[in-house]
Amino acid sequence: MIAEAELNKKVVKKPLRGMMENVLNQFNSAADKINLHPNIRKILSITNNEIIVHFPVKMDNGEVEIFTGYRVQHNNALGPYKGGLRYHPTVDIDAARALAMWMTWKTSLAGLPYGGGKGGIQLDPSKYSTSELERITRRFTFALADNIGPEHDIPAPDVNTNSQTMAWISDTYMSTRPPAERSANLHVVTGKPAGSGGLEGRDRATGYGVFLTIKFWADKNETNLEGKKFIVQGFGNVGYWASYFLEKEGAILVAVQDAFGSIENQKGIGVENLFNYAKSNAGSIVGFPVANDTANDTFFGIDCDILIPAALGNQITKENAPHIKASLIAEGANGPTNVEGEQILIEKGVTIIPDILCNSGGVIGSYFEWLQNRNGELWQLDEVVAKLDKKLKESFNKVYEYSIKESLDMRTAAYCIAIERIEKAYVLRGIFP
Repeated sequence: MIAEAELNKKVVKKPLRGMMENVLNQFNSAADKINLHPNIRKILSITNNEIIVHFPVKMDNGEVEIFTGYRVQHNNALGPYKGGLRYHPTVDIDAARALAMWMTWKTSLAGLPYGGGKGGIQLDPSKYSTSELERITRRFTFALADNIGPEHDIPAPDVNTNSQTMAWISDTYMSTRPPAERSANLHVVTGKPAGSGGLEGRDRATGYGVFLTIKFWADKNETNLEGKKFIVQGFGNVGYWASYFLEKEGAILVAVQDAFGSIENQKGIGVENLFNYAKSNAGSIVGFPVANDTANDTFFGIDCDILIPAALGNQITKENAPHIKASLIAEGANGPTNVEGEQILIEKGVTIIPDILCNSGGVIGSYFEWLQNRNGELWQLDEVVAKLDKKLKESFNKVYEYSIKESLDMRTAAYCIAIERIEKAYVLRGIFP
């Protein structure tokens, strides 16, 4: 018979799977470091609200399909819930919980007056026409009803959603308000088109933020990005803009992976050329004439200095982490590195710029758009870029200095700063009643 102590050891060593376990591991590790009050740990370990809606939509052929949509609101101690909506087959309640929790830490770390929320619809958007996606989006918005709102919960674009999706949500939501209140609800979503209340530069904010954090890291380490080789997983909005700005800085894109396949050219892949090719090739990078197709399962092992995972969560694991040659990983996606994979990378001396810092340019840009709508202002692109630079530099410096001072990896340092800010809010205001 196994002794109780031995049994407990086995339970502890059991590998945790899924994004929710991942984010809780990261949270608890940081909470231990700062001796987070047990009561506040209990509050932050769970979500405030979880909304699941099932709704019918008529397809182009006249048939009705039933869709399932999710919105998880994790915590609003610092302000309204904020976070994206994604359209993807992997969307479920567990993924939404984890992503909502990450948004709480991300908005807190950035010093924004927001909490964390996330959601989406479980579907593959490539299987639906534009008119079907519009009806799905509008019906989802109506089904969410008063669970979202400009001072309550503010969605934004995420995987497979964009400014057009936000325009549909905004119009649908405002249509449900009394006429005199409609214009006052324009900031119910962010990431809208520039001509419909959107912010100039919001489209590039996340990718630009990824680039900025890499540049700040290089400056701190007295390293020049000129000639540095980088690879990118995911060539959507985030991957493209991060690559665009890195290339301008003199770095060389040598490999890219997307949902269709992987390509490599150690002499360099022109970012704009690849972007234009993908646009004309149904969004796929495969077959790009100035690169060779390469195996998906060996992608992370390609020779490079910088790796940017900018696709989905749980991509870097204990299986592929040992093969990674990059000395710097900049997390453009949410939760791309699981706990076991990260441990291997830290032991190898790899630096990871964590997602809640690295890709926070998007939510900072969203905050600027929200303020612009709220105050009836219009900001120019150069103003937006300058504000984004300033805000991200403040965040980066805080995390970098904390990590050096406390001898911590950057993720744990970022979590400690984010959680301490929320803890302070609870300490000051108390728990109702």
